[in-house]
Amino acid sequence: MITGIKGTRLRRAAAVAVTTGAMLATGALTVAPAQAASAPSIAAKGGFVMNNATGKSLYTKAADTRRSTGSTTKIMTALVVLKQSNLNLDSKVTVQKAYSDYIVENNWASNAKLIVGDKVTVRQLLYGLMLPSGCDAAYALADKFGSGSTRAARVKSFIGKMNSTAKSLGLSNTHFDSFDGIGKGSNYSTPRDLTKIASAAMKNSTFRTVVKTKKYTAKTTTKSGGTRTMAPWENTNPLLSSYSGAIGVKTGSGPEAKYCLVFAATRNGKTVIGTVLASTNLDTRKSDATKLLNYGFTK
Repeated sequence: MITGIKGTRLRRAAAVAVTTGAMLATGALTVAPAQAASAPSIAAKGGFVMNNATGKSLYTKAADTRRSTGSTTKIMTALVVLKQSNLNLDSKVTVQKAYSDYIVENNWASNAKLIVGDKVTVRQLLYGLMLPSGCDAAYALADKFGSGSTRAARVKSFIGKMNSTAKSLGLSNTHFDSFDGIGKGSNYSTPRDLTKIASAAMKNSTFRTVVKTKKYTAKTTTKSGGTRTMAPWENTNPLLSSYSGAIGVKTGSGPEAKYCLVFAATRNGKTVIGTVLASTNLDTRKSDATKLLNYGFTK
């Protein structure tokens, strides 16, 4: 009798197993939905990602904590230039000795190797600003588009325009005291604010063209009227060569800022834009940004 009971139980268990297998095969059982991708862990002290079209936040890590921004500051430099009324991108600027002296005085800061006496166009200066992160190009643009009778006054005026533009964008955690990110103790922003600055800049077609360019060769006019073919400027943004759909935006680094990157990519008509601040090294900065882009496209 015991044997009979055991046999019955075994037959029932087998029947349940067969039935369950059949239901699974046909999809009759409700399968738990796949879990949404979990937010990635990044080495950077701050990070932010948003949908560029809607402004919807997709990822935050200390997104509103003020930090030094390094050369990501130059996004605002470019935005101020591009917002000028009646801007002529082909107008020429003569490279001053002060610009090259500034590079030397700042421990050979990143530069576009502009030659004193050469005439370069505003368009060329924007490439020199954003690709090799030229602090000399930044100085030239601040001198050109600031107001005042002296170079110091013009630079101060230009930095004022950077700060007023930040206010017009509704950014309360951003302040600039330099045109290039070589700050004097009061040059800061946040991952969220920098992303919004970049988003505003990306509305400009010239800016979009510049920041997605991997390499650019400028032909400048020499002091004697000849043509100088500059050594190619290469974009410091590693994502342009490694991330499918990458369209910008700007690297930054420095003793205080560590390693920063404002990034953007478009896939299947969706643009994700974001920022990492104070990452630990070049490779980790790239990895952090890649993780956040991948995550952003799942949201």
